[in-house]
Amino acid sequence: MALHIHEACILLLVIPGLVTSAAISHEDYPADEGDQTSSNDNLIFDDYRGKGCVDDSGFVYKLGERFFPGHSNCPCVCALDGPVCDQPECPKIHPKCTKVEHNGCCPECKEVKNFCEYHGKNYKILEEFKPSPCEWCRCEPSNEVHCVVADCAVPECVNPVYEPEQCCPVCKNGPNCFAGTTIIPAGIEVKVDECNICHCHNGDWWKPAHCSKRECQGKHIV
Repeated sequence: MALHIHEACILLLVIPGLVTSAAISHEDYPADEGDQTSSNDNLIFDDYRGKGCVDDSGFVYKLGERFFPGHSNCPCVCALDGPVCDQPECPKIHPKCTKVEHNGCCPECKEVKNFCEYHGKNYKILEEFKPSPCEWCRCEPSNEVHCVVADCAVPECVNPVYEPEQCCPVCKNGPNCFAGTTIIPAGIEVKVDECNICHCHNGDWWKPAHCSKRECQGKHIV
């Protein structure tokens, strides 16, 4: 009985040694950070210099091929020294453009405001309006306001009146002219004093009245 116990103890002492040697096998443990770094240093990357060109997404183009390096770049040709890109003359952006996109070789206007601004107010395209009694304006498709100012004729009187919401003055009492400081109607002769009879020039209402002297009626002194 004692012999069997002694053999079992020897067997138990041998088995832990076998387990320990298998557990510390180098292949079962991942390499530490230093070992990983040294292994990555041995990687070799392709060098396309003088052989081709690479765009932003990593796609390789052959020498002489035309390609776009990036989404917003101008077209390029792959050359020995690298991409040779076009530099086109881009169209000017409208000064009233409210939305510009830079997704292509040239910036592009995507939205232009559809109204005009005039004296602090907004007007729709093709809308007509009168900012003052003498102005007629329209909002053009170019977002610019074009106005026409009325040209008033010379009034036919010396006392014209400006009515509300009217551009040009009106002669409410008809044509007339001045005889000195007296206003006389046109078309009739007016005796302005004991010796002078006056009338207005035909068509020239701004000129002083034409007067002629008549024989004055003297007063007898008593």
